[in-house]
Amino acid sequence: MDNLQEDARPKTEAKNAQPIELKVEYRKLNTFFSDYTKNILHGGTFIKTDVPLKIGTKFLFKLLLPVDMPPLEIKGEVEWIRLASEAEAARKEGQESDPGMGIKYIYDDDAQHKAFDDTVAGLMIDALGERIYKKLTASK
Repeated sequence: MDNLQEDARPKTEAKNAQPIELKVEYRKLNTFFSDYTKNILHGGTFIKTDVPLKIGTKFLFKLLLPVDMPPLEIKGEVEWIRLASEAEAARKEGQESDPGMGIKYIYDDDAQHKAFDDTVAGLMIDALGERIYKKLTASK
């Protein structure tokens, strides 16, 4: 019986394991723009969770935007984790800290990275104008 249960578990440690797919639905375009300028533009993000995944776990983020276009896709990988006990210890020392995992975004090549950024730039310029787009992305 134990063998059957073990066989049914996902094989997340296999070298060729498929990435975990996460769909992120943005109800407002401005919320996506904020996330883009604070996180995506800088190469990663933090996912707050009490049960972080192992370092090296791969993700495929599907970003669903409130516009008529297919989801934007971006790959990521767990680069570091902060356990609940570590976050609690940091808070006791007066530091702001949450348990979770740091995700590094991964592109297959520079062309894929540029295509993603160009798509977002077009959305931001259409919605906000070029002047505001340049101001929001100037810290890149």
